[in-house]
Amino acid sequence: MLPLWLRIVTGAALASAIPTVHHHKAKTPAFFLAGDSTTAVDGGWGDGFLAPLISPAWGVNIGKSGATTASFVAGGYWSNVTTHLKENADKYDCYVTISFGHNDQKSTSGVTFEQYQQNLINFAKEVQSLGGTPLLTSSLTRRVFPSGQDHNATDSLHDQRLAAIAAAEATDSTVIDLNAASLKYVNEIGKAAAQEYNYGDDKTDTTHLNPWGTVVFGRMVIDLLIREKPSLESWFTPNETLSNALWNGIPA
Repeated sequence: MLPLWLRIVTGAALASAIPTVHHHKAKTPAFFLAGDSTTAVDGGWGDGFLAPLISPAWGVNIGKSGATTASFVAGGYWSNVTTHLKENADKYDCYVTISFGHNDQKSTSGVTFEQYQQNLINFAKEVQSLGGTPLLTSSLTRRVFPSGQDHNATDSLHDQRLAAIAAAEATDSTVIDLNAASLKYVNEIGKAAAQEYNYGDDKTDTTHLNPWGTVVFGRMVIDLLIREKPSLESWFTPNETLSNALWNGIPA
């Protein structure tokens, strides 16, 4: 039998080679990704989410390394998101993933938990007001395991997960519970396998993702989204081998 990684790559290649015919009455989807470095290009899941999109669906990764919910606005990145919405909401079915928490939770962030919670709500409301669909996406787990607990990663973003869920409830928005799903997965596969996704040549960065980790957790977000919005499934190239690994606790 082929090794798992080869089956994953081969399966994706075969799937992408099969033409997909869309008979949608709804508009083509477009995705704008707002978040910190765990979403951003080079270290986040965002590009792994966008890469399997089937044209004419499209998306832009606007994630920013080091961003809090406040600095994302102050730096003009949220304005970039809203500009994309204003320019495209009439032509496309626009979705905005909103994923913050890693930096907001730091004592040096200048953002209180209450402000962070309200900022998430404000983001979701503004997306709705501009004709888009907010996707409150709880933060990707860190892959940090206490000594001797190789299947019990530290739940360091628990409160931030609850804030994303609360913001979704307050705005009648969709939750993409990446934090719960990614924490469950790394606990199932264990420390050694989980740290194969770590960023950097030495694989010591347990927050950010290497290129393969981007693919793996990008697929996790796709699968979570499809559970919530089944009509979007045909806009993503499937990868059944990777999805099977993710939802059955198998190292990918």
